[in-house]
Amino acid sequence: MREIRGFAKNVRSLLAGSKFAIDYYQREFRWERKQIVELIEDLAEKFKESHSPGNDRSAVEGYGHYFLGSIIISEKDGRKFIIDGQQRLTSLTLLLIYLHRQLTSEDDKGQLADLIFTLRYGKRSFNLDVDERNPCMEALFLGKTFEENGQPESVENILVRFQDIEDYFPEDLAGDPAPYFADWLIENVHFVEITAYSDADAYTIFETMNDRGLSLTPTDMLKGYLLANITDTERRNRSSELWRDRIAALQQIGKEEDADAIKSWLRSQHALTIRERRQGAVPRDFDLIGTEFHRWVRDHEEQLGLASDGRSVSAAFARIIEEDFTFYSHWYERIRHAAENLTPGLEAIHFNAQSNFTLQYPVLLAPLLRSDDDATILRKLRIVAAYIDILIARRVWNWKATDYSTMQYNMFQLVILGIRGKPLRELAEVLVERLNAEEETFASNDRFYLHGMNGRPIHRLLARMTDYIETKSGRASRYSEYIRRGGAHGYEVEHIWSDHPERHTDEFAHPNDFGEYRNRIGDLLLLPKSFNASYGDMPYEDKLDHYYGQNLLAQSLHEKAYDHDPGFRRLREETGLPFRPHSNFKKADLDARQDLYRRIAELVWNPQNLLDELER
Repeated sequence: MREIRGFAKNVRSLLAGSKFAIDYYQREFRWERKQIVELIEDLAEKFKESHSPGNDRSAVEGYGHYFLGSIIISEKDGRKFIIDGQQRLTSLTLLLIYLHRQLTSEDDKGQLADLIFTLRYGKRSFNLDVDERNPCMEALFLGKTFEENGQPESVENILVRFQDIEDYFPEDLAGDPAPYFADWLIENVHFVEITAYSDADAYTIFETMNDRGLSLTPTDMLKGYLLANITDTERRNRSSELWRDRIAALQQIGKEEDADAIKSWLRSQHALTIRERRQGAVPRDFDLIGTEFHRWVRDHEEQLGLASDGRSVSAAFARIIEEDFTFYSHWYERIRHAAENLTPGLEAIHFNAQSNFTLQYPVLLAPLLRSDDDATILRKLRIVAAYIDILIARRVWNWKATDYSTMQYNMFQLVILGIRGKPLRELAEVLVERLNAEEETFASNDRFYLHGMNGRPIHRLLARMTDYIETKSGRASRYSEYIRRGGAHGYEVEHIWSDHPERHTDEFAHPNDFGEYRNRIGDLLLLPKSFNASYGDMPYEDKLDHYYGQNLLAQSLHEKAYDHDPGFRRLREETGLPFRPHSNFKKADLDARQDLYRRIAELVWNPQNLLDELER
């Protein structure tokens, strides 16, 4: 093997003036939402450990550091070809583009632009130099739309993952903290760049690091530790088989699901502490389980009942596999399947997963007891999932962040610890009390509107609200259709008012006033993409007849919706929802729809639903 070099580099030194090519035989960019969101959450959490509002920008130099792993490069003919690390570099570039679009200072934008592309003869050349991706990257950098249909797999996935960054980037890092975060990202986040000078050497390194199976995962190490302490050979073999079968079932769900299940189990049942929300605070139970659960178990034998629980040590170690791990991993598996697919009775788990609320898994497991029968467990899951669903919807309506780093402290301290092992009625009462204690409800924000950061959450709210009034009117559920965003048959958030302030000068003196009102939720509908393309720019009076051919929330604008529809009439009578037709759509009409939507939201996300579960 010829010369191989490895250098530690921060993001700035890795990307400044560099070009990385990808050979034709490399796989496509295939990171999914989970990987992008986890990267953002990890980076945000590490940054927040050091950052305090009011800090001078120069203080960022002393903030904590974060290691993003190694990348392997084959350098030939003066070009760098990525052998390993394409997924992370592509994702990092998308994050840099997003930050570049958020920053306001030209100096701040300039330092990021230098890491995203180089400019030669007026043409941008991106650091990941892939011909088929360049038009897409150009559009993202300039903030222009780019049609995803018919694009190569990597291009289509890049567009969707950038949308994920827009939707899930923590709101509390936008605005004033954004330049600090950008500084930290390019200066304090590091890679190791390993460079070989032939493909053969580069792939030898790659195989050595990844393919020999010598590295044990935390799951492997926990298994070895637990089994080593079971002295009865027959029982150890039985526990080993149980462990193997459960891990295999979890891995069928997806990559790293076995580790995620163990983290959720331990956090839900055994964690007692979490890192305090102050600069310099040390990791505690909740945090350590997330990074090194095998060590945490070994260091907390007494807390887990492994040291002295009235039975022999060997039996205690067998019990934690045969009873605890088997029970909680089984229900984690059930929950994850419900998260991926709409499951009758557990729909809220799916809704929460679509909001990417990964914290729901330890919260859902927290009240479960091995002594509970299946019917009781399912009722507990429905109650907790409904609580989370309401909490998320209220926070979205009040422009509050729902990302992992923002929510984890209170969800652990106030919810997981508060509902752990609770019986059914007490569980419902505790969670309803928590909801009733919340300051922000749907009524606390009568100006809720669409802005640059909440497009996807508003799409979800409208899908749920539209589906609610249709199913309550006796129609079949079309939620799975409404929630789809991509593709030719996807749905979009559509404004009732077209973007023509000159049509509304009788009520709005300035276009900015019109624009603010136009974005209020009362002016929004969820409609097929084809509708917006065909009718979106028309005046309201010209669109009204076309609305009648769409979903019931759109139809309700038209007077014909109130003729000969007993299901819709029954809904209005039973709920008192103030539906009425609108032959014109003026400011007062929009105000009326704003109030209507709020009332629909209060029915969809009603805390009474938790108590109603007790009566079923």
